Amino acid sequence: MGALHQGHLSLVIASKSVSDITVVSIFVNPLQFNNIVDFSTYPQTIEADLSLLQEEGVDVVFLPSKEDLYPTKPVMTMNFGSLEQVLEGAFRPGHFSGVGIVVSKLLNIVKPEVAFFGQKDLQQVAVIKMLVQDLSIDVKIEVVPTMREDDGLAMSSRNLRLTSDERVSARLLYRILNFCKIELIAGNDWLQTRQDALTLIKQEPLARMEYLELVDTYTLESQSAYDATKTLSLVIACFIGEVRLIDNLPVNL
Repeated sequence: MGALHQGHLSLVIASKSVSDITVVSIFVNPLQFNNIVDFSTYPQTIEADLSLLQEEGVDVVFLPSKEDLYPTKPVMTMNFGSLEQVLEGAFRPGHFSGVGIVVSKLLNIVKPEVAFFGQKDLQQVAVIKMLVQDLSIDVKIEVVPTMREDDGLAMSSRNLRLTSDERVSARLLYRILNFCKIELIAGNDWLQTRQDALTLIKQEPLARMEYLELVDTYTLESQSAYDATKTLSLVIACFIGEVRLIDNLPVNL
């Protein structure tokens, strides 16, 4: 959705390593925002974005307008089952329907052989994989690891909205994820670990927690205990000031 950073460019690099032609789409999709303020304040830096993409040697940039993709207001909605009921689905009703509609349009228009998405949006990846499978869309989905700043903060366009104090506080998310991962691998109880993490979060005055969960990496199903034989991830969503940030960390692969 624009306001490109190194995380986005890592998708470009991954594409160029295996593809003859790399296409990047930029479109701030109104359908996936359930908060009008979030939509209106979403950073848009198109000239800088195009310059970065040119430097990376992108072959095509697809810049549709709202009228191009939505000549009339979409009537249909998409439902992704249990993924609509948990985490982002629970806190952002209608969000994944908007994601599903726009990704379907982009895949149908561009018709890529491979599409690259970032691991940072773990639940979105699960939604897109379900979309491609259930609608038999002829594309391979590749997931690229999360890119982070030197202090661990996951790269995100929303980071541009953080004040200097909020930017310091935002380090909390990755610190909490690492704390939980270390505790779990050490054999400590997940529910107690989660409670300890929530206590740490409450000590940060600029932070307002939405969720912190241990989930199945692929289904996003919440787990009540750590199981080293399963593929699990820690997921977090937290407001830092007025900016909502998400992150995740694989516990085991």
